[in-house]
Amino acid sequence: MHIAPPRRPRLLLLTIFLLTATEYLQTGMIAFGAGPIMGGIGAAPEEFSLISVIYACVAVAVISKQRWLAERLGWRRFMLCSLAVFICGAALCAASESTWQFTAGRIVMALGGGSFMTSSRVLVNLFPPSPARFTGIRFFATALAVGSSGGPLLASVAVSNQGWQWIFMILIGLAVAIAALAVACLPGEVPPHALRTQSHPVLLMALVAGTFALLYAFQRSYYDFYSDLPMLLAGAALGALALGYFVHAMHRGERPLLHLRELRNARYASGLALFTFCYTLMGATNYMLPAVLQRGLGFAWEAIGPVQAAGLAATVLTWVLMQLVLPKRPAAKKYYLAGFLALAVFGWRIAGLNPHADLWRDVVPALACYGVFVMLVLATTAMHTFREVQHHETVFSHAQQVKNMLAQFGSGLGVAAATAVLQGRIAAHHAVLNGRFAAGDPAYDEALHTLGQSLAQQGAAEPAALAAASLAQGLAQQATLLAALDYFQVVGFIGLAGAAVMLAQRVLK
Repeated sequence: MHIAPPRRPRLLLLTIFLLTATEYLQTGMIAFGAGPIMGGIGAAPEEFSLISVIYACVAVAVISKQRWLAERLGWRRFMLCSLAVFICGAALCAASESTWQFTAGRIVMALGGGSFMTSSRVLVNLFPPSPARFTGIRFFATALAVGSSGGPLLASVAVSNQGWQWIFMILIGLAVAIAALAVACLPGEVPPHALRTQSHPVLLMALVAGTFALLYAFQRSYYDFYSDLPMLLAGAALGALALGYFVHAMHRGERPLLHLRELRNARYASGLALFTFCYTLMGATNYMLPAVLQRGLGFAWEAIGPVQAAGLAATVLTWVLMQLVLPKRPAAKKYYLAGFLALAVFGWRIAGLNPHADLWRDVVPALACYGVFVMLVLATTAMHTFREVQHHETVFSHAQQVKNMLAQFGSGLGVAAATAVLQGRIAAHHAVLNGRFAAGDPAYDEALHTLGQSLAQQGAAEPAALAAASLAQGLAQQATLLAALDYFQVVGFIGLAGAAVMLAQRVLK
């Protein structure tokens, strides 16, 4: 799509920044507020993970059609329509009182906002190759860092003061601001008909059905592994066949929806694999962090948000340092090695927390390591993955679309995996702890007696029942803490393995 240089470059830079920040704020706020949201709409953890799967499937479809729509509507109309749909979906989520209402709202949000990340990166290319384009990339990466660190803080403020619904009110406010900027700075021209990419509804249906079948089969595998294994395997196989058909069709067309033939190179494929892995890990970790801090350690929402924001502010500082070092030392391996080692430190530090942990002394340094991992690995991968596909603006746009489709797939997969792992490990630890939670056990009887006496002295009615309920609550909290710590111990080993792999690889360098 050949478009004249931007009329108002400063407003375009702000648009790019807000689009990217909104995408990362949305992800961070909803993951952080998962507990209150589930309580507000009456959703079980597996239902919430299914909502994430559905959102990812719709977002994948929207991203695949992003350029197709922009070519026919022009950037200005396309973004205004996307923002309007996104606002409607966020409003529906904020007004939801049931799981089905919330699911419908998230579907509408995905229809409007699924392509925000892709659009913001492609809008950078409205600047001609020059220092101005690099400035656009800097705004894009800075928004990634700010959005990653700011999501928990805004969500904690919303949950603590006004309720989880204000998470979506914040997103609506950001979308309105972006719409005003889009009217002022985005071009309205469309390319000639002969240059437009083509699409077919059957192929789009194959993409959506295949994505959903694979994610749903994985999401249900923990719950239905023994009872419905043949059905899960059949669903996964059909999903893989549908996606294979879509990819095959993209290779055959003259003006396909996505130029996959031009994307066949080792550098791009390796980058895609690393992106997908990172977004899967980030989706799972963003879900697990509030679980260990709030449900496991018992810290209040208003305390957790500022702590997570302070720790993840390391993403911003890391990006500032990268901008200083990269021009002189662009080789990728040292950034990958440092990033994955930081992930290992993060995982093991969180896994070593105990009920006496201090948020600022013990948690913030660990979260800072996680922020270092996110920025070092994602930014480095972004700079090296697309090096061989930047020769053609359409091919580059399609490369971004494929990358962000896999990012949505990975995020949905991460949330589904984290939900299943957390529930499974809670059940396992609860079974072990519950062996000591019975009348006749000396430790249990002593704790029940001591707590009952304390409650009786405070004038509580039925102190024995209250004491038993309090001990049961403590048991559930301990099981949740142990389950979450198991996950972060695995993250530590993943970081160590990732460092070894990136040290040995020869493609992204």
